[in-house]
Amino acid sequence: MKNMNLVVICADTFRADIIGKNKKLSFVKTPYLDTLAQESVVFDKCFGEGEPTIPVRRCLFTGIRSFPWRFETPNEGLQPAGMGWHPIPHKHTTLAERLHDMGYCTGLVADTYHMFKPTMNFTRGFLSWRFVRGQENDAYRSGPISEIDLTPYVPEGEADIAKHPTIAQFLLNVKDRQNEEDYLTAQVFQTASNWLEDNRHNTPFFLWVDSFSPHEMWDVPRYYADHYFSDPMVKDYIYPQVLNGRNPSEAVIERTKALYFGFVTYVDRWVGHLLKTIDLLGLQKDTIVVFITDHGTEVWDKGRFSKSADRLYPYNTQLNWFIRNPDGPHGKHSSIWVQNHDFVPTILGVLDIEHEPLDGSNVWSKAIKKTAQHNCDYVITGWGPNVCVRDQDHSVHLCTTGNDRKIRVYDLKLDSEETTNISGQNSEIIQKAISRVEKLTGPLPTTFGQYRQKSSARSMRTYALQHMNLT
Repeated sequence: MKNMNLVVICADTFRADIIGKNKKLSFVKTPYLDTLAQESVVFDKCFGEGEPTIPVRRCLFTGIRSFPWRFETPNEGLQPAGMGWHPIPHKHTTLAERLHDMGYCTGLVADTYHMFKPTMNFTRGFLSWRFVRGQENDAYRSGPISEIDLTPYVPEGEADIAKHPTIAQFLLNVKDRQNEEDYLTAQVFQTASNWLEDNRHNTPFFLWVDSFSPHEMWDVPRYYADHYFSDPMVKDYIYPQVLNGRNPSEAVIERTKALYFGFVTYVDRWVGHLLKTIDLLGLQKDTIVVFITDHGTEVWDKGRFSKSADRLYPYNTQLNWFIRNPDGPHGKHSSIWVQNHDFVPTILGVLDIEHEPLDGSNVWSKAIKKTAQHNCDYVITGWGPNVCVRDQDHSVHLCTTGNDRKIRVYDLKLDSEETTNISGQNSEIIQKAISRVEKLTGPLPTTFGQYRQKSSARSMRTYALQHMNLT
């Protein structure tokens, strides 16, 4: 049997309640991803196992759980450098390495800059890789500082690089843009399309396309955001965290949400460009296409923007995962509980490639059979010291370190938005959740091994703090 090509599209900060019908954010326009989902097997209950960005991708690349945090791998120069933020351990084999050894031409196109920071090794196994520079705090440019103006993007009186170095770094990085095609998302998917053109005869091939968008900055061509809400009197808070802890007006909230919604639509437009390229090159009958995400984000669902380790709600922790297999089935939705450590064994299973046992399972056959049952009826998501245990009936949120567990329990059948904490009357449910966590971590409270850097990473933030007079 001819080996299938494989294209994986991984998007950052892309909520799982957008694509498809009758979801909270289904009004956000994603026509290309809607079509892809209709042609795919869709995992409706996929959750991250160890969040966020780097822990998720390391697991996606290896099939080895990131949580519990246990690999004290040196990460000098890396920032963030919290729990789980480190390179792929040398003893783990990556998906790209496996496929290369099976004769695949392997390629990586990405602007997720954390993957390329000092000490990182996410290019292992790729015959070619392209890093599209400039996202968020990517140390791409350092000047001229005089050419950037923070005023349109921060609260009044805060246009200070020392206060907002991440925004300053981003504005420096993208200051030469002229049109939509110059935006980083467009560059990623155009570069990926070019890779397909160059390698369409190097079959079988494996291409991993990693889009940091729609992660902050929510700096989308403005006509995409204007479709959802426009107010010329409101600033564009492209780094929405600056609004947290304040009391923004309704117009500010709606405009900031519109920046995210527009960004999602913009990402969809360029995903469509890549999908069209697959069709134009005649690759659709021989190519498995996968769409997966690392986490979501909050758009004022509970009075905040962006994500955080103590808010393990589905809008942050649920993942999109679609597999379009030319051999079918198409338009199939699976309700089994799955997580990102199931990704590698499932992909290898679909490709009929044998491998040693991994932390996850091949869930493909279970997903496509109507009566199939998965061997797990709950999921555990770790983020920093916090975990959430989630099953069909309840979610239990707790801290794994220290004596203060900060426990919250929600009845998902009566309270799907997880607004009413019922922990005070559910000790049995809490103990059940703790027992499930302890199967991974050992007795709680626990401590996690973590490499300690000699010094924090040098960045625009540290430079700006040395030069407080810069504006």
